[in-house]
Amino acid sequence: MLDIPFAPDHDPRAFRDALACFATGVTVVTIAGPDGPMGMTANSFASVSLDPPLVLWSPARSSSRFTYFTTAHFFAIHVLPADQAALCARFTRGGAGFTGLKAEISETGVPLLTDVLARFECEMHATHEGGDHMIVVGRVQKAVLRGGDPLVFANGTFGRFLTEA
Repeated sequence: MLDIPFAPDHDPRAFRDALACFATGVTVVTIAGPDGPMGMTANSFASVSLDPPLVLWSPARSSSRFTYFTTAHFFAIHVLPADQAALCARFTRGGAGFTGLKAEISETGVPLLTDVLARFECEMHATHEGGDHMIVVGRVQKAVLRGGDPLVFANGTFGRFLTEA
């Protein structure tokens, strides 16, 4: 194996390629937008704390939906199963979003996707500067767990991580 050192500040493409080696799960974050339900695909999801129950995700400042998501008082994070790459694509730039998609609405008005592995209904807890992203921390008010094989993203490709029985 060949080690190729680089300076992340001087070679952002190499830095991005190195980060892509870390496999992540795939989520869709949803909010009640000013003109109806909104969603955004995100792989920047992580647990923060069990007590209190906190999770985070990080939307890009370059997103046209950035302000809506970083100022929403309530949001939901949906962990996608391995067979939902098409659902993931609906909420990326240029995707169909909620057009033609049925969703439940939470008590706080947030659109909720069904047939997901897990869902975290959150209240905004804090935001933190994160360079070209914002770190959004949510306090989990309600969680739903279905289980199954997760949709995974690494090296620019979707795949699956098979859990052992």
